[in-house]
Amino acid sequence: LLAIWLQWVNTMVWFPTCLATLAGTLAYLFDPALLHHPTFLVTFSLTTFWIMTILNMRGIKESARIASVATMLGMVIPMVLIIVLSVLWVATGKPTAVHLTKAALLPALSHKTTWTSLTAVITAFLGMELATVHIRKIHNAHSLFPKALVCAILLIILTMGFGSLGVAMVVPHHEIALVAGTMQAFDRLFDGFHVHWLEHVLGVMLIFGSLATMVNWLISPANGLAQAAKDGYLPKALAKENKHGVPSRLLFVQGIVVSLVASVFFLMPSINGSYWLLIDLSTELYLLMYVLMFLAAIKLFFSFKHILFIPFGKAGYILMTLLGLVGCCIAITIGFFPPTGIDVGSASHYLTLFGGGLIMMISPVVLLIAYKMLFHTETV
Repeated sequence: LLAIWLQWVNTMVWFPTCLATLAGTLAYLFDPALLHHPTFLVTFSLTTFWIMTILNMRGIKESARIASVATMLGMVIPMVLIIVLSVLWVATGKPTAVHLTKAALLPALSHKTTWTSLTAVITAFLGMELATVHIRKIHNAHSLFPKALVCAILLIILTMGFGSLGVAMVVPHHEIALVAGTMQAFDRLFDGFHVHWLEHVLGVMLIFGSLATMVNWLISPANGLAQAAKDGYLPKALAKENKHGVPSRLLFVQGIVVSLVASVFFLMPSINGSYWLLIDLSTELYLLMYVLMFLAAIKLFFSFKHILFIPFGKAGYILMTLLGLVGCCIAITIGFFPPTGIDVGSASHYLTLFGGGLIMMISPVVLLIAYKMLFHTETV
């Protein structure tokens, strides 16, 4: 219950960041000044979120169809395009904001900024295990899932890695707006190659990409939590499904939670600061779930003879889980350090909001578990 709760509640924190990116992209197309107005970001974000929630009420097949098309249009194509244009930018001798020297390419581990940026890197890989909530609906899943995960990892490394490098090469780091960095890069690239008319086309595609990202995250964690409710770990009323097999009550509850979390944009001194706080808090919650997942993997190692295919057999299996645990613990520790270069207010203000957010998100399930243990209840 604790693991699936952490997986679910982290999305409640992450959704406002994805929605803010969507709103930021739209604002950049029509009025870039809106990027600095939290009222616009929150209003537009929540309106979009509730529309997507209603669409998800129609079931996983409809969601998957929307996500597949939107992912190709709004994520894969723009990522490839920004990589290609960045290469052409360098090849044609245009000025770059980053110089690819040996010193620049290797991370400076003695600098605090290098370690805090690890949070953003890890965020790109969160949710690799999310699709497994649908594993019973997939034919030949034991063969397809490992292959799909390898493909996903390679795709993430190539697109996110080189795509982020493309943004950094075109836009000076102190000018990047976290909610619209991609659009800033495309704006400069299109200006440099005299095809500025493409900006609006790409903007619409990126909006589709943001919507695709949200579709699967809206329904998958809710399905996992609904299963916990069916097993008696949560009020069974939350597990009730509509005629499309969707836990509609849970989707409604998470809509309310996301609406409350989005208010953080009014509590920080800058939009970038609000965005980073939510990313940091979401990553922290998810990493706590991964700690439980890696511990469960070690437990499974001693409980079952046959495990999923892992390189180098049992030694590789143990090495993978131990590296996972160590990596999670390092990243969790780093999360408590405010970033430099982003206006998050004072360190005490940031830590108060960050620590308070962790307590608010984790305490409900901890209290529920304690109640069940004290009163030995079989169902809630």
